[in-house]
Parts: sequence; C-alpha cells; structure tokens
Amino acid sequence: MACMEEQRAPGHRWPYGPPWRSAPGGAEPGRSGLPWRSTLLLTLFVLVGSRFSAHGQPHRVPLDGSAHALLLLACVPLLWRYRHPVAVPFVTATAALVYLAAGYPYGPVYLAVAVGCLSAVVAGHRRAAWASVGLLWAGHALVALWLYRWLPPAGDKGADLTQEIVIATWVLAVLAVAELARVRREQWARERADRAQAARRRADEERLRIARELHDVLAHSISVINVQAGMGLALLDSDPEQARTALTTIKAASKEALGEVRQVLDTLRAPGAAPRAPAPGLDRLPELVEQAAAAGLTVAVDGEPPRLPPGTDLAAFRIVQEALTNVVRHSGSRHARVHFADGDGMLRLRIDDDGPATGAEAGGSGNGLAGMRERAVALGGTIEAGPRSDGGFRVLAVLPLHTREDE
Repeated sequence: MACMEEQRAPGHRWPYGPPWRSAPGGAEPGRSGLPWRSTLLLTLFVLVGSRFSAHGQPHRVPLDGSAHALLLLACVPLLWRYRHPVAVPFVTATAALVYLAAGYPYGPVYLAVAVGCLSAVVAGHRRAAWASVGLLWAGHALVALWLYRWLPPAGDKGADLTQEIVIATWVLAVLAVAELARVRREQWARERADRAQAARRRADEERLRIARELHDVLAHSISVINVQAGMGLALLDSDPEQARTALTTIKAASKEALGEVRQVLDTLRAPGAAPRAPAPGLDRLPELVEQAAAAGLTVAVDGEPPRLPPGTDLAAFRIVQEALTNVVRHSGSRHARVHFADGDGMLRLRIDDDGPATGAEAGGSGNGLAGMRERAVALGGTIEAGPRSDGGFRVLAVLPLHTREDE
C-alpha cells in the first residue's frame, strides 16, 4: 500500500534536511564521533591563511609559536561544537580576542568564531552566540580605540569609529546568517514531523479500512453460516434433505467469505498492487438477497440504484450487507425492504424491517453501525440508524453520487 510507506517528494533533494546539519541529539547525523574532517580543514585554512595575511601587515607582530597556539586554541574546540554549543563559541571568541590583543595580524581567525557562533544558533542557544560575538567585538573595540597605546605592536595607531561600525556590520551579518540557518533547520524539522504524522495518519486510515472490510465480510457470512447451521442441526433427523440444503448454503457462504478475506489480505502482502478481483458493489445485490433468503429472510427491493463511483458503490453494498445481517441477527421479522432513491446529486438508501427486536445475543462485535457511519462520513454522506415508532428498525444512508476522486 502506498500509504504504508512514506514516499519522497519529487524534486526534494533532502527530505530530512541537508546531511551536514546537526541532529537534534547534539551529534552530527550519520556520525557517532566528532566532526574531525570539517574541523581539520578549517584549522588548516586558518593557519595557512593567517601566514598569507601576515605578509600584507608588516606593522603587526610576526607570527610565532604563541600565535599558532592561539590559532589552534580558537579552532580545535570546534570539534565539540555539537556537544557543547554554549561553551565552544566563548572559547573561540576569547582565543581570537587574545590573539588580536597580542598584536598578531588580522586574518581568518574570525572564521573560527563564526563557525562556533553558527553552531550555537542552529542548536538553539542564541544568547550564547550573541554574547560570545558581542564579547569579541567589544574587546576589539576596546583594544583598537583605547588599549592600543599599551599593547603591541609598538607605535600602533588607534582605529576610528567608522572602522568599528564596519566590523559591527560584519558581526551582524554573521549572526543574521546563523539565524537564517536556525530558521531553515526548524523548518526541516517541522516538515519531517509533518511527513511522519501524515504517514501515521495514512497507515491508521488503511488499518481502519481493512478492519472495516474484514468486519463486514465476516459478520455477514458468519451470520448466514450460524443461521444455516442451527437450521441444519434442527432438521438433521426430521428432514435430511433440508439439512443438506443448509449445509450447501454454509459451504457457499464460507467459500465466498474466504475469497473476500483473501482479496483484502492480498493488499497487505503486495503493497501498492492492484487487487486481483474488483471490489463488490450493488451489482451483487441479488446475491445478498439470495443469501438472506437462505437464512430465512425475505428481501424486497424498491427502485434501481444509479451508476455509482467505485468508492460509493462499495460503501452502499456494505451498508446494505450490514443492515441485512443485523436483521438476521437481531430482528424477529422475516421480511426486510431495501429502497433506492436519488436526487440532488445524492443517493438515499433505506433498509427497513418490521421487528420486533429479539434481544438475543448473536455474537456480534457491536462495530457494525459504527462501520457504516464511518463509510458514509468518509464519502461526505450521512447515516441514521434506529428503531421506528411502530417497533421496527430503519437504516437511512445518504451518499453523494460523485466524490472528489471522480472530478
């Protein structure tokens, strides 16, 4: 069944989000360890990029062992950015701030801070990300506007306010990108939850449909078999020929029930496959009348059912079948009437018996009327079932002649 298996939407490249985003549990999807590869590439880029950028800044302090140690301190903690998204951005921002305060060349060390900030925001720790980046910017502004007099390199000049505004703009851009990534991640999570919920709903609907089909098939056939078995036992000695007729009816009813149950179960064994036999419809109404007659119930049919779409045809057939089964089980009447009328795009189906109710326990599950009501509601129709004022019982179903599937 197509509903038992969630299908990937066409054109949707990543139905569960991109493979590089972090999983809800804090670890990267598909990995049980740390993000070694991305951290190693980032560290190499920062180290090599810092050496290249140093050539264009001869007035800054040359890179030495301490500088490389601070660059590693800014990059290596990113290994734990998924497990500790709050602490990592503060560590990288502090290492970058100390690196800049020591007078070392400006360079891609900011990239490590940006990655730590992005991971924190995506993981939902927005305050930690904003605070760590704000710490870096405030510390840099303090150094560039005031503390540069006492910090290396010697003879360094202070920055103007315009430069700090530009830096603040870049900080806000990094935070904006992180926020966009967070929003997109939450959207992927919602889409994934919606797809899972839709798959569960389709599975529940399919299970309900199969349970309804099995109930209708088995309830009707077993009721006929029960009546005929009782008749056969009563007539076994006095009228063997009539008992033989009852046994023949039992054989035919059980064979038909097995065939319909097998058809329902085939859909479970071969998901999505077309059924081997067409679903029953009102064209099989004469068979229902004959089976009811074999159970001692005379059925009169008034009117002709119009041509119905498959879903409505099946629902109408099952409603008539269940209503006649209830007459056999629970009514003392041996006569029932089935009336068809259509107009205003609706089929009105009425099944009456004159009663009275026997009050005997027939071994039913009590789900017959609920199943009829579910079939009618699923098609956009209604159903009423209850005792009549004269002591009989009536089932009145109103079903649409055209459904959405037919448009």
